Amino acid sequence: MSVTQSVIVPAYKEKLNIKPLTTRLFAALGNDGAKATELIFVDDNSQDGSVEEVEELKKQGYNVRIIVRTTERGLSSAVLRGFYEAEGDYLICMDADLQHPPESVPSLFDNLKTHPFVIGTRYAPGVGIDKDWPLYRRVISSTARMMARPLTTASDPMSGFFGLQKKYLLEAKDGDIDSKGFKIALELLAKLPLPADKPIGEIPFSFGVRTEGESKLSGKVIIQYLEQLKELYVFRFGANNLVLFLLFSIILVLYILYQFYSLLF
Repeated sequence: MSVTQSVIVPAYKEKLNIKPLTTRLFAALGNDGAKATELIFVDDNSQDGSVEEVEELKKQGYNVRIIVRTTERGLSSAVLRGFYEAEGDYLICMDADLQHPPESVPSLFDNLKTHPFVIGTRYAPGVGIDKDWPLYRRVISSTARMMARPLTTASDPMSGFFGLQKKYLLEAKDGDIDSKGFKIALELLAKLPLPADKPIGEIPFSFGVRTEGESKLSGKVIIQYLEQLKELYVFRFGANNLVLFLLFSIILVLYILYQFYSLLF
């Protein structure tokens, strides 16, 4: 059976998560799904034994490989590298830290058969974010989501758990997709030539806490996101409407203060 589905996992120093992610993913896919799926780790030269871990899993029969980048860095560019090198027509991106449940991947692939783009959403009835997720992370996530609302109808454009039909990526104009933005799903939602008459698919999932490794969130990442938002607003609405972005930012500062007040009191 030929590969029709590809799962892309950007990674940096995630050796301890590679085996559990791989085994859980292929178990969830079942026999037929596993035969049609490849798993690709895109590693930013971790030098932590990740390569050896993947090679051992390959020996055990898993269709997994690793791309090691020695001159490039960054989450978005890693995802795009994996997407372009993938064999499948249906692509899914997920984190290596197991906060995205591998057991939800089959549902995303099923949804992709009828939707051009699918998001794993944390904002749906009955699901949500782990109670142990830090307060400041909740506020940052909620605020970032609010700031992206004018750009997409997706309920959770901040999600790193998403998929798309590869043909739309290949149809994008050269130079449109910025590989430096932190939230690659939002970048693709705003810029890909997705059909207007087909909705974004959404699959609810519960967002867990990291089990191994360290979070990549930092002040630099937040600044990168704000720079990305500015560029996307210009792309979507034009440079003359940049004042709307500034006004929206001021409103969101007030919203952040309100969120902190609500959560603390």
